[in-house]
Amino acid sequence: MASPKSVSIVLMLTIVTTMILMNIEARTWCVVKSSAAGPQLQNALNYACANGADCKPIQPGGSCYNPNTLQGHASYAFDSYYVNKHQAPGSCSFGGLASIAVSDPSYGPCRYP
Repeated sequence: MASPKSVSIVLMLTIVTTMILMNIEARTWCVVKSSAAGPQLQNALNYACANGADCKPIQPGGSCYNPNTLQGHASYAFDSYYVNKHQAPGSCSFGGLASIAVSDPSYGPCRYP
């Protein structure tokens, strides 16, 4: 009898193979790492907003303003920048403060690009 780990690996490989064969592109998002904070994160947020990210939704009254946190705002801005750069390799680094996510971080009225 196959172990649960073996079954999981086979299932995952089957899904990936199917996606490749069907030419389905997996969607990814660029989000802030949970350990990111402080002035470096603020500087990275400022950089994203000044260099192609659409930061209107994280302004007061915007659909992604709440929760009004640096991490929340930076995640939205990082993903907007990442999408604006066509998800190019290296466009989701922000000095090691961000990482690629495979689950949609959108919530309530806030829809990530």
